[in-house]
Amino acid sequence: MSRVFNIGVYDDEERFISSMKELNEKKVPIHDVFTPYPIHEVFHLLKRKSRLPLAAYFFGLFGIAATLGFLYYASVLDWPINYGGKPFNSFPSFIVVTIVITIFTVTVLSLFLFSARSRMIPGRENTIFDLRATDDKFIIVAEKTEGKDPSLIMHGNGALEVTEKELEKIQE
Repeated sequence: MSRVFNIGVYDDEERFISSMKELNEKKVPIHDVFTPYPIHEVFHLLKRKSRLPLAAYFFGLFGIAATLGFLYYASVLDWPINYGGKPFNSFPSFIVVTIVITIFTVTVLSLFLFSARSRMIPGRENTIFDLRATDDKFIIVAEKTEGKDPSLIMHGNGALEVTEKELEKIQE
């Protein structure tokens, strides 16, 4: 089953944002947007939530527990060495290593989770809607549905051009 998309190209951020707002008001489904730089208002307008920060929090808890567990095992249970009269479980000496390993764990596991969730694997074919998507233009990809024509809204809000593409396979 093929889907029909209208692709609006903008050169001005204000027109781009106003077009997104009007598309949301008219309940036209926006498939994706592409901008040359991050615009935080776009995340709110797309109404998509990410659970990556929550996952990173739990990765941090795991990193802290695993690091402290390993350090305790290594310095208290497996190979206790009395140096300088310190107790075997000298927590202040674990702090710096724990912080560094936790940051590393959160970074690596978040990267793997993001890559897996985005299905960024070698050999994956991407759907390219417009070749200028990451240059200096703002792109809105809206799905054309029964009774809702996004091209009229996009032209009304100052799109440079609006093209229509019918695509069989779309990478979500």
